Amino acid sequence: MGEEPAADAGDAAGRVRELDELNALESLLEPDFQAIAISAAHVCQAPIALVNLVAQDRQYVKGRAGTDLTGVNPPVPFCDHTVAGREPLEIPDAAADPCFRDTPIVTGPPFIRFYAGAPLITDQGNTLGTVCVMDHRPRRLDDAQRQSLHTLATHAVTLIELHGRAHQAEEVVQRLRALEKLKTQFLRNINHELRTPLASIRSYLELVKDGGLDEATEQRFLEVIERNGDRMLHLVNALLLMASLNAQTATFTPARIDLADLVGRAVEQTASAAALKHLVLNLHAPGRVEVWADAEQLGNALLQVLDNAIKFTSRGGAIDVVVVAGPPPEVEIHDTGVGVESEDLRRVFEEFYRTPQAEEQAVEGTGIGLSIVEKIMEMHGGTARMEKGRHEGVCVYLALPSSAAAGDRPVADPGTT
Repeated sequence: MGEEPAADAGDAAGRVRELDELNALESLLEPDFQAIAISAAHVCQAPIALVNLVAQDRQYVKGRAGTDLTGVNPPVPFCDHTVAGREPLEIPDAAADPCFRDTPIVTGPPFIRFYAGAPLITDQGNTLGTVCVMDHRPRRLDDAQRQSLHTLATHAVTLIELHGRAHQAEEVVQRLRALEKLKTQFLRNINHELRTPLASIRSYLELVKDGGLDEATEQRFLEVIERNGDRMLHLVNALLLMASLNAQTATFTPARIDLADLVGRAVEQTASAAALKHLVLNLHAPGRVEVWADAEQLGNALLQVLDNAIKFTSRGGAIDVVVVAGPPPEVEIHDTGVGVESEDLRRVFEEFYRTPQAEEQAVEGTGIGLSIVEKIMEMHGGTARMEKGRHEGVCVYLALPSSAAAGDRPVADPGTT
């Protein structure tokens, strides 16, 4: 018998990826696959039968008969060859075969002499594993047994795919339920975010309209009205920006800009809001840091992150904004705020998602700010991520691609203009 071809890295990667997609390794020794293994042993009159999956350097047993195996590392070499060859493999006498005669399972317990296996090939063309039988004596299968082994392998693949699709469908249902919950929460937050400043504006306007106020009080009331108007305008602009980013109609007109200057202007715009909470707002920037970016859109992203940092940092805290020349060029926004739990660090970029801390402390917001940030960074070919601070709070990192610093325009979505 000639040696079977070895599976290349691409085949292995595709196999591992599909096993993960189908959630095939989550549950082992399932009754359906146990039945297939018992049927294979009975039809082929073999003392040992397996339904197994091969992932990277390990073999996982989904069904078995005549053995207590649950996994093998490294995989049984016969099964490895069947997976690599992508065709049924039959070894009449392993002890006489130069490829397998020195294999531990041939020279030692369980002293395998005969092997027959059929590959599990999915609709995507990946070979996930085998249905195989083994015996302690040399022998051969007849044509009917070979056909039965192939049929059982086909049934095993169908079951794996059906189980995988059912798991994927359940995940989709769970995600849809979670999204529906987030949307309901979002609508509730929007209602609050619009009604609260609007009610304040109406109340103060009525007081001003009634007259009888001294000039200083009237001026203070007008400032409150202006702040609440700005708050509503900020929210409406964020909603419109989110809609245009999702529809891929947001404008994208990049040019060479100074990142340090853009960040400086964003810090200036939010300085008054930070001062109202007695926050220390520090900017650390080198000289000019040239990047290729849309100043308006990148500015929007910076304002969203700074606004978030201000909202979640308690009075007397600090926010440090750092411009890193790179490569890659990056902006870091550190705060001393309430922080975010590890499991929420990625979810904060989901649309409508608000952390438990935000809900518990009734921090104003709709849960779309960081989602906008991520979409704007993706538009630039960059990334946005959040990490826990070393001592307290969080740090948001906005990184632009190194090529952008060199002046090459990143590829935008086809829908952008």
